[in-house]
Amino acid sequence: MGTLLQDIRYGLRMLVKKPTFTIVAVLTLALGVGANTAIFSIVDAVLLRSLPYRDPDRLVRISLTSPA
Repeated sequence: MGTLLQDIRYGLRMLVKKPTFTIVAVLTLALGVGANTAIFSIVDAVLLRSLPYRDPDRLVRISLTSPA
């Protein structure tokens, strides 16, 4: 446990020492989390949720095309 605290303190000191790297790292993580959240939200809404109808697996589409 003592080694972990020393490592955390050392990491924080290095982040304070190099603010440009810290800003780039935080922005990269924020963009990654935001992109993952957005993609999952779209996939969840389009692919994972069932349709708002009773028995959505029984829906059928019938269409008629004219030969002319």
